[in-house]
Amino acid sequence: MKINISRQYIYLLALCVALLISVLLFSFLVLIPKGKEYREQRAQLKKSSHELRRYEDFHEQIYQKLKKLQSDNRHVISAFSTKFNPQRFQKQNETFFKSLTLTKQVDMGKEEKNFSVYEVNTTSYISSPKSFYNFLDSINKSDWVIKVNFPIHFKRDADMIRSSFTMRVYNVDGEKNKKQN
Repeated sequence: MKINISRQYIYLLALCVALLISVLLFSFLVLIPKGKEYREQRAQLKKSSHELRRYEDFHEQIYQKLKKLQSDNRHVISAFSTKFNPQRFQKQNETFFKSLTLTKQVDMGKEEKNFSVYEVNTTSYISSPKSFYNFLDSINKSDWVIKVNFPIHFKRDADMIRSSFTMRVYNVDGEKNKKQN
């Protein structure tokens, strides 16, 4: 029995076998090893995206806390950025005393570089230091962040009480902050 196969079919069969061999070689040499690498990278991507979501959630929580603190303390934040004006301070608080003098102390140490130190001397015609306590309440409601340092010296002269103390005015100096950044 003689099989009559034309030359055309033999070429076509050889081409199909060559294509099949090349597809198999491509599959085993390229696709399968790259598929393993792809699965490893996909697992790493899932892990990284989960970690990213955790950090984004943490960032959002901290950001919400920051916004809440900023809204709750906006008066203090604006007080830090308000430049201290000694004349305005005297004008606002002279009603509590007969005389109010404010002198800036020039000798500032290393720890005092972010605020100004002022010596305050007052005189008032009072029989009790109540006006001084009203003055302290006024400082708490002022536009500046001020700390009154102890000791506060009271000295009685007949109907007058003289007081002297130092206070620190905390200020955010824009020029210093720009140089530090």
